[in-house]
Amino acid sequence: MRQQVNEIKISYKDRIKSDNWIKLTTSQNAASFIYDYWDKDTIEAHESFKVLLLNNANKVKGVFELSKGGITGTPVDLRLLLAVILKSLAVGIILTHNHPSGTLSPSKTDKEVTNKIKKATALFDVRVLDHIIITPTGDYFSFADDGLL
Repeated sequence: MRQQVNEIKISYKDRIKSDNWIKLTTSQNAASFIYDYWDKDTIEAHESFKVLLLNNANKVKGVFELSKGGITGTPVDLRLLLAVILKSLAVGIILTHNHPSGTLSPSKTDKEVTNKIKKATALFDVRVLDHIIITPTGDYFSFADDGLL
């Protein structure tokens, strides 16, 4: 008798047609786009980590909130991030998180996490195009613009 196991299904559904997806061309464009998705009631209260999932033309397929953390940090589960990237068939990503304090400088941990994600996604031919830090006022820091990618 065959033992029973759970069935695994992987799917991705487009609700918006690709010709209506927003194309991101600059860090300013991306920062403005993601800032609109941030909950303004909590942006000063705790850190959150989100990823923009992009197609080959740098059009946004979707936004995924990977984690919500505390005042000074938020966890990044690389396995969950990779699962979302692969499930969405994204070929490029922009990492984003907020600094409730308003500080624009990336921490040592921010830099380490970015490098870890960049190495892991490269194995799947997924490009990390930027890592953007957002402040409660909408100011931003771009890893790409600062040469940290």
